[in-house]
Amino acid sequence: MTTDANAPWLIVGLGNPGPEYAMNRHNVGFMVVDLLAERIGGRFKRAGKAQAQVVEGRIGPPGPLNRRVILVKPMSFMNLSGGPVNALKDFYKVPVANIVAIHDELDIDYGTLRLKLGGGDNGHNGLKSMTKAMGSDYHRVRFGIGRPPGRMQVADFVLRDFASAERKELDYFVDRAADAVECLVIEGLERAQQTYNS
Repeated sequence: MTTDANAPWLIVGLGNPGPEYAMNRHNVGFMVVDLLAERIGGRFKRAGKAQAQVVEGRIGPPGPLNRRVILVKPMSFMNLSGGPVNALKDFYKVPVANIVAIHDELDIDYGTLRLKLGGGDNGHNGLKSMTKAMGSDYHRVRFGIGRPPGRMQVADFVLRDFASAERKELDYFVDRAADAVECLVIEGLERAQQTYNS
């Protein structure tokens, strides 16, 4: 699938709004787009009528590899993410193939990244909502959080903060995920997979 080199990219961090969720495992998408915003020197602001916060900017070296990006944090809660993302897609005229969803992934070990285009939602409510709104042909940056210990329910696990042992490495892993997003947007999926699909 070819992407229009001049079309902007919509980079969506999935999470839940509000300080009580800020350090939850389910909010790792927010953490990654916050770091990307910091890197491009932007601050999130309310996106017109869409229920989301956005930062507009550019990533990549000057020249043909420089890409226009819109970083997005849906403010609708995870299971309703599709509505705001779809509205922004239409507003900024972004092809679905130029959308990247960054999200927590239970079936991958903590800190491991997997990048892919399309696929199922694997029970993830944010992806489920996005796919329902605009189909599944968008990119995913899957950030491994591992499975819950013992008999802990999945919902309890994802809505808990990272454990103190995990937090020691969290900044490093978030940094790496942000690098992976930049590589995907600038150099393409195949190159990003070769470099970051650990």
